Parts: sequence; C-alpha cells; structure tokens
Amino acid sequence: MVGHMRKILAFALIAGMLITHAAGAEPSQLVTAARAFLDSLTPAQRERVQLPFEADERFVWYYTPVSRRGLPLKDMSEAQRQVAMRLLRAGLSEPGYAKAETIRALEDVLVEMGGNPRFRDRDLYYFTVFGTPGPQATWGWRYEGHHLSQHWTIVNGKALVTTPQFFGANPAEVRQGKLRGTRPLAIEEDLAYALLGSLDDAQRALAIIDSKAPSDILTTNSRQAAIQADLGLPYSKLTASQQAMLFELIEAHARATLSATAAERLARLRAASVDKIKFAWMGGTQRSAGHYYRIQGPTFLIEFDNTQDAANHVHAVWRDFDGDFGRDLLGEHYRTTPHR
Repeated sequence: MVGHMRKILAFALIAGMLITHAAGAEPSQLVTAARAFLDSLTPAQRERVQLPFEADERFVWYYTPVSRRGLPLKDMSEAQRQVAMRLLRAGLSEPGYAKAETIRALEDVLVEMGGNPRFRDRDLYYFTVFGTPGPQATWGWRYEGHHLSQHWTIVNGKALVTTPQFFGANPAEVRQGKLRGTRPLAIEEDLAYALLGSLDDAQRALAIIDSKAPSDILTTNSRQAAIQADLGLPYSKLTASQQAMLFELIEAHARATLSATAAERLARLRAASVDKIKFAWMGGTQRSAGHYYRIQGPTFLIEFDNTQDAANHVHAVWRDFDGDFGRDLLGEHYRTTPHR
C-alpha cells in the first residue's frame, strides 16, 4: 500500500510539472496527464475507468445528477484526486477549469438549500477514458457530473475535439450563504442581454422568435445535435459594433476549452460564412423572466436556457453538427487509414 501511494504521488508531481496553460495543453500533454491518472489507479479502479474507444458509452452523456460509467472523485484517494484534477486542468482553459469547479461547488449550495446530499454531492463527478492514450493513438475521455459534461476526442495523437461542451448552474445566481453573488455563467448571460439591449425595433422583431422560452435546451442530451429552425437575426443585419458583440458572446462560450481548440472553433465557423450565423431569443427580455437564446451557424449551435427554478437555473451547450465526439475527423481517419 505504501509503495502504491508513493507511485501515485510521483505521478501527481510529474503531471503537475508537465501540464501548463501558457499556450494551452497539446494532445501530447493530454496523453501524459491521462497516463499519469490511469497509472495512479488500482487494477479494480482502472477496470471501472477505462473502456474501449469503440464503446457505445462514449456517445452517452447526461447533465442531470445520475449514476454514470467511470470512476467518481468520491471513490478516489486524495492523491488520486489530485492526479485526476490535473487531467481536467489539462483539458480546459484556466477560465474553463475555474467555471467547472465553481459549478461543482454549487452542489454544496443545493445541500444548504435542502437538497438530498446523496445526490447533491460535489464528489460525484466521474472520469472515464476510452481507448488507450498514446502519442499516435485515437482515444478519448470524459468528465461528467451534475451540470458538467465535457468530452475530448484525440485522433491519431494530433487532432483534438472537445464537443459536446455542456455547463449548467443551479442556482444560476447564489442568493444566500457564503457563496452569495456567485454566477458561474454570468458572462454568457450578461453579454447576451447587452446584445439584445443594443438592437433597434426592426432587429428585435427578427431576433425575438417567441415570447415563451422552452423549458430546457432544445437539443437536450441527444447524441447528434439537430439543426434548429432557421430563424433569428442574421449577422449581416447587425451593425459593426453589434457584430463584435456577437463574436464576443461566441468567444465567451468557446474560451472554456483550450486556447488552440477555441481558435480552431472560431476559424471554422468564420470559414463556413459568418453571414449565415443567426441570433435568436425566446422568452422575456427582463432578467426575472425565463429566457433562452441560441446562436446557430452552418456548422455549430450554442444554446443557453435560463427558465427553471424561477429563471435561476442555467443550461448552456456548444454542439458541432458534424464534429461532436470527433465524428468528422474519425470519418476521415477511417477512410484514409487501413483497419482490420
């Protein structure tokens, strides 16, 4: 047991030295962090964590407090948790990691508000690895729990995909206790209100497509996101300053991931024609009313819904129509690489 603990601590130290955020972690650094995490586990724990890359489970995801495949923080030693969280830091930007940890802390707030601690547990966040991490390998991993569902797919050790990307917050704004005033998704909400408030009457008539907001994001936890109705205010009908505001809002969602991946996302949506991007709003225009917005382009969809619990419960997601779970990259990989 002592030898095993020393091994865990050694891997924690190695992971800590190699994982930085200066330029975003590259796939090779993710490999290092994932291997350190797997090597820190006992054989029984590793059997729970590691599944084949081809497993159907890779496409199963939830953002509700349910039991999952994988190993939760609750079933790890403190040293193992440190290694696991270094893997998470390697997969997110610094703002993204801070947001994820703030969302996890809201489980304590829900317990203080009377929630069942059996389900509202900040340690019921699961790590799952698909395949075997390697320098030239195709593999993936997932971090998931209540209001967090983050996915990474690495193809041939080079290409990296990080969608679906889901963040939620309940409460969206903490109104009591020691975390009072906390708003994990404040930027994504405030920028949208700022954009909506800048619109003139003609623009608002196009942007507001329904006076009632849906009760959740429309794509929910579907395996493949469906393109939504082609409604809303087109990018081309925005002023230059409003166009900048829209891209600032898009970037607010994108910057949770690694800097290089976020830049690639933005480059891809620009290449697919920014003029086809539309901003659509549903629900009330006052903060106390339930509201929803989406930003949709030819290749991607962002949804933000704040309607539950008297409009104090947010669900936000980024989906790529062809690229979720690395589908587009894997399709090209399988077409060009011989497989048995």
